Amino acid sequence: MTLAKTAFLSMITVCAFISAGAALAVETPASLAGAAVVDAAKTKSLMDGGAKLIDTRVANEYAEAHIKGAVNVPYKEKSAKAADFDASQDNFDVSKLPGNKNTAIITQCNGPECWKSYKGAVAAIKAGYKKVYWFRGGFPEWKAKGLPVE
Repeated sequence: MTLAKTAFLSMITVCAFISAGAALAVETPASLAGAAVVDAAKTKSLMDGGAKLIDTRVANEYAEAHIKGAVNVPYKEKSAKAADFDASQDNFDVSKLPGNKNTAIITQCNGPECWKSYKGAVAAIKAGYKKVYWFRGGFPEWKAKGLPVE
């Protein structure tokens, strides 16, 4: 086999692996027991009514831009991106959530492929929060609707 043919086949193989990796990006489930899934309009309405928006993205993403009024409580994940994830592998400081467990909270991150807000909502439910909302579309949906960011 010629060097050019070997290089070409190697390039095709690399492209195939990259494409396969993109195809393996697992979206979060469409629902979450114990939480209501909300869109950008409902999130804004809830926030206008006093709900606390919890941005579960990492601190530098939050610092770059975030939904106006959101509080950053990063979800540090090492667990699998799966509904049956092992939360003991992760770190999420529920003590940074509102002290009153009847306060409505909304978790959000970077859209349906981002598991941090899903996992944060699960943690909030397990911690006893009664009004948990999950903004599955997250920051990308919010921006696409032209809603306020800072």
